[in-house]
Amino acid sequence: MSRYVIRFGALGYLALLLLLPVGFVFYRAFDHGFSHAWHAVTTPAAVHALELTLLIAAIAVPANTVFGIVMALALVRGRLPGRGLLNAAVDLPLALSPVVVGLSLVLLYGRGGWLGGLAGHGLKILFAFPGMVLATMFVSLPFVVREVVPVLREIGTEQEQAAETLGAGPFQTFRRITFPAIRWAVAYGVVLTTARAIGEFGAVSAVSGNIEGRTQTLPLYVKAQFDGFDTAGAYASSVVLAMIAIAVVVALRALHPREEAG
Repeated sequence: MSRYVIRFGALGYLALLLLLPVGFVFYRAFDHGFSHAWHAVTTPAAVHALELTLLIAAIAVPANTVFGIVMALALVRGRLPGRGLLNAAVDLPLALSPVVVGLSLVLLYGRGGWLGGLAGHGLKILFAFPGMVLATMFVSLPFVVREVVPVLREIGTEQEQAAETLGAGPFQTFRRITFPAIRWAVAYGVVLTTARAIGEFGAVSAVSGNIEGRTQTLPLYVKAQFDGFDTAGAYASSVVLAMIAIAVVVALRALHPREEAG
């Protein structure tokens, strides 16, 4: 009996906090029909916001994936001085509010900041594409690291040492031994990184300027449409964000059993 109580309690909790709000967004998006929702997400401003969001994610996710793997190897396999401090620094984006991250970038790259002089040399960071990429990379930085580190600790170093004994170089050992063992941890980290990169609002809003058709990502577009009382555009664009996230998760779950079966 207690087993069913726990099960239905967990399902009810998920339904209350996740399924009902998301379901309501989908319902309101198509309340006036599919054609109305389609028109709302195919306006030039909405299309540009989607393209900009995907472009930022296409830069931030691979960069943080490579960084995450390297950092995880350094934390688990390396003997770096100050490793504990470095380990804590990786979690900093999880502890800081995204708005604080955006404000920090404004203070750093803004007029009077340590790197504010870059704008005078033709490298504009704030209220431009580079600042939005930096903000997104910062807030989505820890996820691959935190997924890979436990797996590296669990698999140990025996197989890697055996490969080195047989003459394999560091890159060959990583490609044939280490990466196959951590590939699904990397994949889950990529999913989390992608979700955070696509849905980031606070940090990007602080550094982007939120200029429609130029520096407005899809989350910023949703907020702008909602504030402008265009609820159809806000709900329909929210559905697009949700569908992208769902597609990434479904693709991962579809590939995982196939990989295990192979």
